[in-house]
Amino acid sequence: MSDAATPYFDLGPDHLELRSWLHDFAAEVIRPAAHEWDEREEFPWPVLEEAARIGLYSVDFFATQSMDRSGLGIPVAMEEIFWGDAGIGLSIVGTALAAAGVRAGGTDEQVVEWVPQMFGEPGDLRLAAFCSSEPDAGSDVGAMRTRATYDEASDEWVLNGTKTWATNGGLADVHVVTAVVDPDLRARGQASFVVPPGTKGLSQGQKFAKHGIRASHTAEVVLDAVRVPGRCLLGGKERLDERLGRARDGSRAAQGNASMATFERTRPAVGAQAVGIARAAYEVALDYARTREQFGRPIIENQAIAFALADMRSRIDAARLLVWRAAWMAASRRSFDAAEGSMSKLVAGETAVAVTGQAMQILGGNGFTREYPVERMARDAKIYTIFEGTSEIQRLVIARAISGAPIR
Repeated sequence: MSDAATPYFDLGPDHLELRSWLHDFAAEVIRPAAHEWDEREEFPWPVLEEAARIGLYSVDFFATQSMDRSGLGIPVAMEEIFWGDAGIGLSIVGTALAAAGVRAGGTDEQVVEWVPQMFGEPGDLRLAAFCSSEPDAGSDVGAMRTRATYDEASDEWVLNGTKTWATNGGLADVHVVTAVVDPDLRARGQASFVVPPGTKGLSQGQKFAKHGIRASHTAEVVLDAVRVPGRCLLGGKERLDERLGRARDGSRAAQGNASMATFERTRPAVGAQAVGIARAAYEVALDYARTREQFGRPIIENQAIAFALADMRSRIDAARLLVWRAAWMAASRRSFDAAEGSMSKLVAGETAVAVTGQAMQILGGNGFTREYPVERMARDAKIYTIFEGTSEIQRLVIARAISGAPIR
């Protein structure tokens, strides 16, 4: 393993073993398949089967890492998986976002009921999708139009609307859908629902042909009079009614919404994914600079190249430390007073874009071809300044946190 993964302080034995195990899987299984599935733009089922076979794609794996008291299990895992490939990586971990949605808003009973159904088991794998964004409601979650209406006679919720940019959307067995239950309250009037497998009225809309992360399935999800039992409301109706009541009374305790509760739990993990991509591109550029000769010497001996690599390495390590701090703070239940979770995602995402772009520059014409992986890595990196909160939204969240002002 490259020394680019080595922090300035020691991980514990369990984390080192985890990192080594996942690095080997990424090197031996994910990387050899990365180019093929990027070109095919299809979900990499054979790789997911391999991940399930070794226990990586399983409820037990993600539950164990999520319960890590240091908070570092998930970031360490994400960095190694995405060092392998981002598109395949998202196919492996996309279900975990939906599971995080259930954990963020559901009761213990709902977690036990639904999360295992999201993964299945080897030979009978399942997928889950978290459906939040809409055609006219991305960063502006308050503009969400998908509606959930309660049918008291049948104790069912009826969902109508269209979700977009959903990882595993339509392909999934279980969908977690955010919807408006009280339009007057905008973002505070939202709730999350589990849509069980085979529910009538849910269908896949457009599957997107993407710039990057092309092995990951991204599509619209159409909800046409989808009826789900009352028990599929995450958190239950009593808790929802209490929260809505506080919101109508103007209580600050009612601030927030279902989508943001999920994203706050996952931003350090998303940042770790970006770090993995950046590290992979840096390693390719470093190896290339050591072996590529121009004017009779390796190009790494040119100050311009050496300084670029120095900046790349420094940015990667700084981003990793921000991610680890945020993950540790979340596990320790410390308040993100300066929006440290958003800081980690912002810096890591922009680092991935900058480092992969510089790696292409160091490789020159080779970096612009699909014969070398940095071209794919650069395409994959760009999404990390867009999804789960754009860089601009992260800056807005941070600015509001440090200023206390309602910055718009």
